[in-house]
Amino acid sequence: MSAVVSIIEPRLRPMQETDVNRVLEVERAAYEFPWTRAIFRDCLRVGYTCLVYEGARGLLGHGIMSLAAGECHLLNICIHPDYQRRGLGRVLIEYLLKLAKLRGAQIALLEVRVSNRAAYNLYTQMGFDEIGMRPAYYPARAGREDAMMLARDLTIPLLPSTR
Repeated sequence: MSAVVSIIEPRLRPMQETDVNRVLEVERAAYEFPWTRAIFRDCLRVGYTCLVYEGARGLLGHGIMSLAAGECHLLNICIHPDYQRRGLGRVLIEYLLKLAKLRGAQIALLEVRVSNRAAYNLYTQMGFDEIGMRPAYYPARAGREDAMMLARDLTIPLLPSTR
């Protein structure tokens, strides 16, 4: 007798209001200063692109993107710490950028904490470039932390990374 093992691949799907409690659990596990329930609800209410990454054991992450005037802004990219460094963040970002291009975006923007080197490295590997700084943008234990502003031209195909 042989057992059939089914492995459920994580899948991206639109976030629903009923997901917010689980999204908050992931957000709180990943960030010292997480978004609030009200922020997620507002993002859903105003029609931002809100996705969740669902796996066999529940929600693994989420992504929020706004889109207007030919620009997309990646507002929140979050993967639960237990599932980081497995390529899920890259897949989530690639999917959001494809959606943005299909909807007419020509440029993608985001901010990242100066202390978040892992995220910064991922973004630069994915073709994002530094375009400026936002002083005291994020809350931090000792006051505020600066954010690096990054952008990627979506009209230029990304070549395989050599970084």
